[in-house]
Amino acid sequence: MELLQSYVDEVILRALHEDITGMDVTTDFLLDPAHESDAYLMAKDSGVLCGMEIAARVFALVGEGVTFNALAKDGDRVQYGDILAVMHGRTRTLLKGERTALNLLQHLSGIATETRRCVDIVEGTNASIADTRKCMVGIRAMQKYAVRCGGGRNHRFNLSDGAMLKDNHIDACGGILPAITQLRQHIGHMVRIEVEVRTLEELQEALDARADIIMLDNMDCDTMRKAVALTDGRALLEASGGITHDTLRGVAETGVDIISIGALTHSVKAFDISMKWGAAPAQK
Repeated sequence: MELLQSYVDEVILRALHEDITGMDVTTDFLLDPAHESDAYLMAKDSGVLCGMEIAARVFALVGEGVTFNALAKDGDRVQYGDILAVMHGRTRTLLKGERTALNLLQHLSGIATETRRCVDIVEGTNASIADTRKCMVGIRAMQKYAVRCGGGRNHRFNLSDGAMLKDNHIDACGGILPAITQLRQHIGHMVRIEVEVRTLEELQEALDARADIIMLDNMDCDTMRKAVALTDGRALLEASGGITHDTLRGVAETGVDIISIGALTHSVKAFDISMKWGAAPAQK
């Protein structure tokens, strides 16, 4: 896992504190602290796994005495019925960590799975799949990590990573050229400029101003093909806005370099994973 451990721990502890403000009134009153159990995680869908080390860390932080043996790793394609991990240890710890571990594991695996689906759709074209800043508060780094596990690429992480002129910036500054001219007077030499354009006329203005990346916002495929020809390699072209599974391949075949999809992180379906009690069944 590439994520900073202190960040992962902070997210997990915040989630645990939401779930257990003082004690688990069910588990703590029912079970002796020394009681032990076996449990396992099983995939209830087929897709790409993400968040295994995070799930393991949940049980390490919620209590003592649990061993977590992962049978699959982040980025692996898994099938319905696959056993993902087996656990043994304090029953209280297993029960208290179950929901938090599954929430994170299911959400991140859902992102990785959806990203992989999109990457597979555009396979053989020049286009890469990227996320956006449309992320859930507090877990952006985890979500963007999940996109990478699914074979996608990350757009800028936050507003400090790059200069991006969206329509409101452009309208407020009176046009693309004055906005880029002003930006270049202040940004460092490592910072690239991306411009969002809505028409071929705006595209030409962005090219004349030497933008590094140009986002084609909500353009149809015919217009995007003209944009690719007009640009002729002078800037990277990113397609964005309203792209679905049905339209994704057509967008990729226009020749754009990047396709950014906010839905990868802001509205993805959770990947179904269950925590089962007892010894794991033998795998076929």
